[in-house]
Amino acid sequence: MRLAMIGLGRMGANIARRLMRGGHEIVAFDRNAEAVSGLAGEGATAANSLEDVVAKLQSPRIFWVMLPAGGPTESTIETLTGLAEPGDIIIDGGNTFYKDDIRRAAALRDKQLRYADVGTSGGVWGLERGYCMMIGGDKETVDLLDPIFDCLAPGTGTIPRTPGRVDSDEDPRAEKGYIHAGPAGAGHFVKMVHNGIEYGLMQAYAEGFDILKGKSSDKLAPEERFDINLTDVAEVWRRGSVISSWLLDLSAVALAKDHHLDAFTGHVSDSGEGQWTIDAAMEEAVPAYVLSAALFARYRSRVDTTFGDKLLSAMRYGFGGHVELPQ
Repeated sequence: MRLAMIGLGRMGANIARRLMRGGHEIVAFDRNAEAVSGLAGEGATAANSLEDVVAKLQSPRIFWVMLPAGGPTESTIETLTGLAEPGDIIIDGGNTFYKDDIRRAAALRDKQLRYADVGTSGGVWGLERGYCMMIGGDKETVDLLDPIFDCLAPGTGTIPRTPGRVDSDEDPRAEKGYIHAGPAGAGHFVKMVHNGIEYGLMQAYAEGFDILKGKSSDKLAPEERFDINLTDVAEVWRRGSVISSWLLDLSAVALAKDHHLDAFTGHVSDSGEGQWTIDAAMEEAVPAYVLSAALFARYRSRVDTTFGDKLLSAMRYGFGGHVELPQ
């Protein structure tokens, strides 16, 4: 298939590369001309404006927008809406608030344009590992886009099939790493909760390693002090432990490189989804003790940091290339 990738940052450029590796054709656009020329050197068709993007696609056009949530995405989709023709499809693959998807889809439907929201997980590793995708939109549009999603997804790989799913009527695409979650907004809603859970998992690791590190404190009785090698603990927990995970893998890598994580300040950023998840929990009257505490811990880290906060920053850098904001 031929589609446009609008926004060539860490995620957008690698999504385009994976699609090109799979035989799809990419029209690349970004405000950064160097990013466009770089991808063009790898086989993409360069575009110098959104108008040029439209001219280099044939109907039904597919526009994948991969930009920061909020103003950049909103203004780009607004411009595309004025340029697109009936039947064209706009995909928002960023971390947009799901209620914005619902609003946009309704507005585009009135103009006979189609919309899909794709919650995309995989970070800087997605080019090689593939991307886990949670997709919102009408069935006809999502089915039409299936070759794109199938190419981007990790595939079944070596993960054993889940008992009970073998002969069930569940969506077989879930085993490949992507699902049609529901109508417009459902994809980003599922991804939002995914990120909220991510906050909680990361906070649990951070607090655990903080407790391990603190066992050598001179505030404890001498006979109760242990100088525990955190690098070894992270490594052994990766192997056969019930708390093994990719986040633990990234923690082990970070600790092996720098036992004290001195490269990190511990001022932990958040990208909004954690707060949105808590907002949804409040709307639904669902208790979310762990997720809310994890979010508040990030706020606290910008005032008073701990070793665990440095580990949080290290994990965020590991999976997404996220850097700490200057304070």
